[in-house]
Amino acid sequence: FCSRTLCLSCSGCLSMESGLGPVSTPGALPYYVAFSQLLGLTVVAMTGAWLGLYRGGIAWEGTLQFNVHPLCMVIGMIFLQGDALLVYRVFRKEAKRTTKVLHGLLHVFAFIIALVGLVAVFDYHKKKSYADLYSLHSWCGILVFVLYFVQWFVGFSFFLFPGASFSLRSRYRPQHIFFGATIFLLSV
Repeated sequence: FCSRTLCLSCSGCLSMESGLGPVSTPGALPYYVAFSQLLGLTVVAMTGAWLGLYRGGIAWEGTLQFNVHPLCMVIGMIFLQGDALLVYRVFRKEAKRTTKVLHGLLHVFAFIIALVGLVAVFDYHKKKSYADLYSLHSWCGILVFVLYFVQWFVGFSFFLFPGASFSLRSRYRPQHIFFGATIFLLSV
C-alpha cells in the first residue's frame, strides 16, 4: 500500500482532487487499530477488575446494582462506540452496504448497553430514595447520551432508511462525522 494521501503514481491510489477513486489505506493503520482494540479491552478489563476487586462486583439487586452503570457505560459509550467509528477506516475495501450495516449494528449494541447502564443507576437511585441528576457528571452524562441518541436516530434516518435522497445524505455526511467524533470525545 502507498502511504501518501495524494498519490498519482500508482493505480490503487487516485488523487482525492480527481474524485476518481478511493485513497489508499495507510500502512500503519492495522497497528493503530490493534493498539486501539488493546487499549479499549484494557479499559473494559480494568473497569471490571475495579468493580470486582474494590467495589464488590456487579448485580442487578442491592447495593451492587449501581456498579452496573460504569461497566455498561465503558462498554457501550467508549468501547463499542469507538469500534463503530473505526468501521469505515478498517473495512474500506468491503461493500459500502455491509460497512454501513456493521456501523449501525455496533451503534445499536452500544446504545442498548448504555441504556442498561442508565436504567441501572436510575433504578438504584429510586430504590435508595436518592435524587437523580444531582451532579455535573450526571448532567453531562445525560446530555451526551441524548446527543448520542439523536445522532443515532438522525444517522439511521438519513443513511440506513431507504427514503433519504443522495443529495441530502451527502450534505449531512460531514456533520454526521463531526458530531459522531465529538460525541465520542465527550463520552470519553
